[in-house]
Amino acid sequence: MTLLRPLFFAALLAGLLAGAAGTVLHQFGTVPLILQAETYEMAPAAGQVHAHGNEATLHHHAAAWQPEDGLERTAYTGLADLLTGTAYGFLLVGAFALRGKAVDWRQGLFWGLAGFAVFTLAPGLGLPPELPGTEAAPLAARQIWWVATVLLTAGGLGLLAFSRHLAWVALGAGLIVLPHLIGAPQPAEHAALAPEALAQRFIVMVTLTSLLFWLVLGGAAGWLYGRFSRA
Repeated sequence: MTLLRPLFFAALLAGLLAGAAGTVLHQFGTVPLILQAETYEMAPAAGQVHAHGNEATLHHHAAAWQPEDGLERTAYTGLADLLTGTAYGFLLVGAFALRGKAVDWRQGLFWGLAGFAVFTLAPGLGLPPELPGTEAAPLAARQIWWVATVLLTAGGLGLLAFSRHLAWVALGAGLIVLPHLIGAPQPAEHAALAPEALAQRFIVMVTLTSLLFWLVLGGAAGWLYGRFSRA
């Protein structure tokens, strides 16, 4: 228990720090774009698209609960970011401990970049972030592909980073490419209520926000892990 306590606090503090940074980045980057997209979703023209599209994916039911704009919405976004940061912090520090070597903030940044590649970049190539009012494939199919892509990308990067045998390196590259060769599930008909330019800006902002989040998480986790493990 004494040995686990420093790891616990390193993961917790790094996750909370990254989650707080993510909340600030979301409030100034992605949230304004989501609010702008919701104006298209609620516009009268959205009803025309809704009548010709998939009702389950293009339009929210009026009775569905959602937080009020302002403080309540910000609070829920912040809570989600803190929980996400904490969960990823435990995964990252757990990976440090399993590897069993010293880690500082510089090495933590590289681990953060790996986390960004695994959880954002690779899945985003097949399933880019979507604004409200965008047609999408069935949720279960997207979740299965996302999880498979994350696992295969993580395994492939691990083989590329820690293996010296050509066969294992080739296998790692193959694992990374495999989900994209299979292809992500796509909707029967592509449609969106928000303009294409707004959707592209949203993809860029989500990707940039995730990159900064992972850099903060990796750097903080590496520094705290090194400090607490020495203590």
